[in-house]
Formats: sequence, structure tokens, C-alpha cells
Amino acid sequence: MTHEQFLKNLNVPAGPVDCVLDTDTYNEIDDQFALSLMVKSPRLRVKAILAAPFFNSNSTSPEDGMERSYDEILNLLTLMERNDLKQVVFKGSRAYLPDENTAVDSPAADMLVQLALTYSPENPLYVVAIGAITNVASALIKKPEIRENIVVVWLGGHSEQWFDTNEFNMMQDVAAARVVMGSGCPLVQLPCMGVVSAFYVSGPELEYWLKGKNRLCDYLCSHTVEAAESYAKGRVWSRIIWDVTAVAWLLNDGDRFMFSEIIPALIPQYDHHYSHDIRRHPMRRVTFINRDALMQELVDALTR
Repeated sequence: MTHEQFLKNLNVPAGPVDCVLDTDTYNEIDDQFALSLMVKSPRLRVKAILAAPFFNSNSTSPEDGMERSYDEILNLLTLMERNDLKQVVFKGSRAYLPDENTAVDSPAADMLVQLALTYSPENPLYVVAIGAITNVASALIKKPEIRENIVVVWLGGHSEQWFDTNEFNMMQDVAAARVVMGSGCPLVQLPCMGVVSAFYVSGPELEYWLKGKNRLCDYLCSHTVEAAESYAKGRVWSRIIWDVTAVAWLLNDGDRFMFSEIIPALIPQYDHHYSHDIRRHPMRRVTFINRDALMQELVDALTR
């Protein structure tokens, strides 16, 4: 790929695009919002949905988290009456990378390789990742040449102004983050704390904008309120739904929803900090979220 084409692929795509979502859908409610936005946006042609591993209080292991995410993807597609997409949902990694040279075999990684090989630098496949990036890293380890045919949009890590990179998606599989950020593929990073943490929703907004609009909206509304009130316990609350921002990058023509910058590709370290090397290939980093504009886009899509 030429340097000119590489930089072009770091820009917001023009017109309809083919895309894949890699998601730990059962982890938190924001994945459900992100998946719904992708499926309901006419400009985004969903080619595959990959279940990503995760391990926290909502799962008993990374494998269990992936399995629960797989089931939740199917549940959401049922609510959206998109049974046609169930045939392109694939189970992902059952564990994190053991090292930076060894892929974790999975149907998701294999499908991503097969898909990516049918694209080109001039017509790339957009891979939106909103979980531990194990599946994408495994695909790149298996077939490094697909780096020229894809653009990875990853919500992971924190901003450099934050005191560490100990963010859920990145800290689960630092090896995978290092593989993807060092692979040479065009990469757009959406940092969490300090950037996309600005994208949140409150209970009254959910009740006003979503409740009663359709089955999907009722599901998202009730589950978000339930999750928030379980920890707020009667106090004022807002709920982060920042995974939406990664999908919204593909719709960000004219910088409607976010601003960004080009920097040398960051190097995630195992001590949860970034290292820098100005000789590295460029990547794009989102720096600002226009919260209200993006919220309007999300509401319009969900209630469409």
C-alpha cells in the first residue's frame, strides 16, 4: 500500500462501507447500543459479527464471556428482526493470546481472514472492535498480509493524559493490543477515559427518547436503567455507553461527532503505559466527542 493510500484509509470513509463488529456484547450495555447502531445504519453493510472474550463479574472465564456474548448478539438480532444476520455471527477466542506470535484459533478469526482477503487497500473492510482485541490480533498473526485490506477502529486504552492504560479492553489482552497497534494496518483508536468517557446517557433521557418506541428500545432502556440503579442505589447517575463511538466513527463525515489527529502508532506496554517511537507508522487517535450530536444520531437510528 502506498503512503498516500494508507493516510486516506485513516480518514472517515465516504459513502456506504462494508464492516465487521467484534464485540463482547454481554459485558456491558454499551455493546448492545453499538451493535444496534451498526445494524440500523443504512450506510453500514454488516458482513460479520464476532463474539469477543471477556472476564469480569458477568462471566466465569474469557470463554464463558465469549459464549454469553454470542448468545446476546443473537438475542439483539431477534429484537431487531434481523434473523438474516444470524448466519454471519461467529464465536471468537476462548482465551487471550499466550504471546505476541501465537494466534488463538476460532471461527471468528478464520472468518475475518477469509473476508479480509476479498478486499483491497482501495476498498478496505472496516473492522470495528469494542472489546479485547484478541480475535483481530489472531487474524493478523495468521495472515499478516490482510493488514493492507482492513481498517481497524478500536475502542481501547485511555488517553495519554490519563495516568495509565489500565482500561478493560486493553488490559485483558495487552499482547493482542501490541500486535494490532504494531501490525502496520490503518488503525483508528478511540481512547476511553479522557475522550469517549464524554459519551453517556441518563435515566430521564432514556425514558423520554427510547421508552415505548419499539422492542429494541424498550430492551436497551430497561437494561441500562437496571444496571445503573444496581450500583447507584438511589443516587444521581449517568451511564457510559461509549462503545457507540467506535461505530459512529464510520458515520463521522464532516467531523459531525468527533475530532481526531494523526500520530505515530502508540506502543502499549505490559505495565499499563504507552511507549513512543516517532519512526512508527501513523495511526489516528480520536480526541473529542460531540456528545449531543452523536446522541441524536443514536436516537434517530434506534427509533427508526
